[in-house]
Amino acid sequence: MTRNRLLLPAALVAASALALAGCAGTTDAAGSAPSGDDGRVQIVASTNVYGQIAEAIGGDLVDVTSIIASASQDPHSYEPSAQDQLTVSRADLLIENGGGYDAFVDALIESSDVDAPVITAVEYSHDWPENAGHDDAGHDDAENGETAGSETPAADTDDHADEEGHDHAGHDHVEGFNEHVWYDPHTVEHVAEAIADELKTLLPDDADAISTNLTAFTDGVAGVEDALAQVEASDAGAGVFVTEPVPGYLVAAAGLTVVTPEAFSEAVEEGQDVPPATLLEALDLVASGDVRVVITNTQTGGAETTQVVDDADGRGIPVIQFAETLPEGQTYISWMDENVAALADALAR
Repeated sequence: MTRNRLLLPAALVAASALALAGCAGTTDAAGSAPSGDDGRVQIVASTNVYGQIAEAIGGDLVDVTSIIASASQDPHSYEPSAQDQLTVSRADLLIENGGGYDAFVDALIESSDVDAPVITAVEYSHDWPENAGHDDAGHDDAENGETAGSETPAADTDDHADEEGHDHAGHDHVEGFNEHVWYDPHTVEHVAEAIADELKTLLPDDADAISTNLTAFTDGVAGVEDALAQVEASDAGAGVFVTEPVPGYLVAAAGLTVVTPEAFSEAVEEGQDVPPATLLEALDLVASGDVRVVITNTQTGGAETTQVVDDADGRGIPVIQFAETLPEGQTYISWMDENVAALADALAR
């Protein structure tokens, strides 16, 4: 979904001023000292998706706080609290999605004195406009053998903590760009590499342990990509009706074809009514036999989505759901494995 950038309410800023009084920046001038009393690096992530990835990379070396940790919380419209402000002010490392998805993080950073590095996931997407002309978002190319993480993306994450304050490159919504990049395993691999790089800077003595954790995580990502390749091998080109763009990257990685009318998915994503002519077009598609699977978002919907789902059910077309936040008890890898398995099972019916 897209929303305008949030500004912290004046009352929140005033309340936070008292809470933040006496709180220094979370890293020293050299950016080398974790601020936690237990010596762990304090990581703040916009959602539990990125929080869990950070936990996988940092292990016992980090304490992670995810601001959005429940399916009942919508990152697009989330109103940050004074506690969120305090949490962000004490961070050694911040992780956000960017692309207008979690603009509340920008608001929190702008209104605090935090100078911790910020990793913005969209900047690691090959599709991000600022990466046009840069191979693999400035990272390694598996086919040419370059070392993973040897270069930063076109929009350098270190620029977020410059003397002028938080840089907004990668933070505003860009028309035509799907900001839900955590559904792109390849982008997530690069985000994990960026997390590892920052942690090695903060904890140089623990670089080997961080590298070990990163390898285990990227091996898991490779497993997800292998499973997607198997779906592509058996069902490449199959038509999929996605009610809105959240799982778009995963569907594309599986070699499937999104047949949803753009006006339908845009309206659902924006929380608007689907135009009657577009709804009729969508229902005709479902009736045509060209749709193998319908995919919905567990956190959005509406009367038109329900109508498409009911019509698909009536025609025996499988309907599966994808979410925007990590389900309880899951890791990022287990969640993506489950999503790909659900997609493969639906296509096999």
